[in-house]
Amino acid sequence: MFKNLKSLFIEEEDTSGQEERKKTPVPEKQVSEQPQRPIVAESDEGDPGQVTEKFSEILFKAMEANNLDGFDYLEYKQSLQSLAKMPMDEATRYQSAFAMAQTMGATPAKLIETAQHYVSVLQNEEKKFEEALAHQTSVQIGAKQQEIGKIEENIQKKKQLIQKLTQEIETEQKKAEEMKGDIQQASQKVQSTKNNFIASYNSLVEKIHNDIQNMGKYLK
Repeated sequence: MFKNLKSLFIEEEDTSGQEERKKTPVPEKQVSEQPQRPIVAESDEGDPGQVTEKFSEILFKAMEANNLDGFDYLEYKQSLQSLAKMPMDEATRYQSAFAMAQTMGATPAKLIETAQHYVSVLQNEEKKFEEALAHQTSVQIGAKQQEIGKIEENIQKKKQLIQKLTQEIETEQKKAEEMKGDIQQASQKVQSTKNNFIASYNSLVEKIHNDIQNMGKYLK
């Protein structure tokens, strides 16, 4: 029914220069007796949100799929849009569009009621988006958090293993140093034993050589 629902809510840029921004009178919006619309708070963590064609199309399709029969808010919005470039203030524009809507049996209460219907449709889309986002977060972020937990657990185990191996290395190094000391002591003992033998040997052989010399000298 509305092939280009987007055009009712997203204004195309006007290069004619004739339009003087008729929607500027902010005070008229504040005078409205309608209750303040609920606004969903953006996340503080991400970048500031921007209106994108992708998400706008999803929301417009949801509205179109839930379009009510008969003359409702969307038809009234179309009438408003057709008067957008007319030289009139906001109040006159709304009243003029309503004058046309009355011929179709519309009432202010009915228009507001049907507008609230589309707000409910969009709120339902927001709820579905939040659920899908929560699932995506669980899959993407939750899985990574679990993986991080496993990695940190492995790191802790390896740290403990490193600590254990370090202690074993220190123990083995100490043992090796002690054995080097034992080897040095044993080597000194062996050399001392050797020297004792050589000293005893030299002393005895020297005495025998001395006797041999004396026997050759004195015995004729």
